[in-house]
Amino acid sequence: MQTASTIARLTLLAVGVAGALAAADANAAAFQLKENSAKGLGRAFAGSTSAEGDASVVATNPASMRLLDGTQFQGDVSAISFGAKFRGEGRYGNGAPISGGNGGDAGMIAPVPAAYFHVPFGANDNMHFGASLTVPFGFKTEYDTDWVGRYNGVKTDLKAIDLGVAFSYDVNPYLSFGVGVFAERLNVDLTSAVDAGTAINASAQQRASAAVLAAGGTPAQAAAAARQAAVQAAQLGFSPGSADGYLRIKGDEVSVGYTLGMTVSPVEGTNIAFSYRSEVEHKITDGKADFTMTPAAAAFLAQAAPGTFIDSNGRATITLPASATVSVSHRVNDQWKIMADVSRTAWSKFDQVTVDYDSNQPDSVLPFNYRDTTFASIGTEYRVSDQLTLRGGLAYDQTPTTDAHRDVRVPDTTRKWLSLGLTWAPSEKTEYSVGYTHLFTKDPNITSTSATGNTVTGKYKVSGDVLAASMQYKF
Repeated sequence: MQTASTIARLTLLAVGVAGALAAADANAAAFQLKENSAKGLGRAFAGSTSAEGDASVVATNPASMRLLDGTQFQGDVSAISFGAKFRGEGRYGNGAPISGGNGGDAGMIAPVPAAYFHVPFGANDNMHFGASLTVPFGFKTEYDTDWVGRYNGVKTDLKAIDLGVAFSYDVNPYLSFGVGVFAERLNVDLTSAVDAGTAINASAQQRASAAVLAAGGTPAQAAAAARQAAVQAAQLGFSPGSADGYLRIKGDEVSVGYTLGMTVSPVEGTNIAFSYRSEVEHKITDGKADFTMTPAAAAFLAQAAPGTFIDSNGRATITLPASATVSVSHRVNDQWKIMADVSRTAWSKFDQVTVDYDSNQPDSVLPFNYRDTTFASIGTEYRVSDQLTLRGGLAYDQTPTTDAHRDVRVPDTTRKWLSLGLTWAPSEKTEYSVGYTHLFTKDPNITSTSATGNTVTGKYKVSGDVLAASMQYKF
C-alpha cells in the first residue's frame, strides 16, 4: 500500500550503502588509495609506474618489472592520518533544530599494507613473474553517535584488498609488455541513526489524509485531518527525533580485475610507461541490514507498514572505477632523476547504485553524480651516495564530488600534496625507505539531506598526513 512503500523508501540498505559509496579518501580522489609504496609517496607518486627499483610496479604496471634488479621482496606500510571536523547545524524536516554536537573528529589513523615479490626468468631474464598484496580502495570515518548529522551517517568503513599475480615479457631492452590479474575482496560496514519519529509521524498524516479523500472529503479537510494526525502521533511519542533507531549495514564480495601495461625506454635512462587498471564489478548478494528500534516504534510499524525497519538481506552492485596512467622517469645524470605522472580515473561511471531488497519495498536508485578526476604529479630524486638517496614531489589531486553532492560520511575535497622521502641502502641486498606527504586542502562546504528529510549544513576542517616505510631485500 502507499503508506508502506513511503516508509520503505526511508529505510534500509539504500541509506547505508549510499553513505559509504559517497565516501572519499583523504589521499586520493574519492575512496581510491595510492599509498602502496614508501618510495612513491616520497616523490608524490611521480614516476609511479616508470621509476627504477620500486617493486610496487608488480601491481600498477607489470611491464616495468624489467626495471627491477633480480629476485626481490618488498614490504611497505603507510599510516594515513585524516582529520575531519564539522562546524554547522542540523534541522529536522519541519525546521526544528536537531540536538547534538558536531561529532568530534570523524577522521582516523589507519595502516595500509602492501607486499611484492618479483623473479626474472627465461633466456637472458627477459620474462618476469610477480605477486602482490595491495589495498587500492579504502576509507573510514566515525562520528559521535549523538551528533547533529547522525541521520546522514555515523560510521563508514570501506576497504578493498587485492591479491594479484603478474607476468611481463621484454621484447628487447627498450620495450616490454605486461599483464596482471587480481582477486579483489570488498568489505562495507557502516551505521547511521534512523529518525523513526519523523517517518511514523509522516505515515500517520498520509493515512489520515488518504482516508478523508477516499471518503469524498475535500483537500482542505484532508489537510486538517493530517494536522490532527500529526498531533496525535506526537502525543504517542512519534515526533521528529523522538524515536530514534539505529541501522548497521554489512556486506562483502570477491571479484576479479586486471592490469595492462607497456614500458618504452627510447634512450638509456628514460622510461615512459602506460598502464591501465580495469574496473571491478562487485555484486553483493548477501548484504545484511540490522535495525535497532524502540519497542513503541517497532509495534506501530508492524501494523502500519509490515516488513519495514526490520532485519533484512539486500543486494547491490558496486563498480569500482577503471584508471589509466602515463608515467615518465628521466635520469639527468648520475645523481639527479626527474619524474612525472598523470592519471585519469573514470569516476563518472559511478553515477548511481540501485539497491534491491528481499522485502516487497521498491528498489532504491541512489544518485552520486561523480565526475572523472585527474591526478598529476612531478618529483625528483638526488643520489647523495651509493647508500643514500633523497626525493621529493608535488601533486594535484582532484575530487570527483562537488558542493551540491558532498556527503557527511566522507567530506572529500580537491587537495595538493607536498612529499619528501629517502632511501638508505646499508648493503647491496637490503635497503630501507621512508616517505612523508602533507595535504593542503580548502574547507569544503556541505548541505546533505537524509532519507527522512533531515538536513545538515555547515563546513569541514579537513587535514591529512601520510607516513610510509618499506624494506626491500634482493636474493
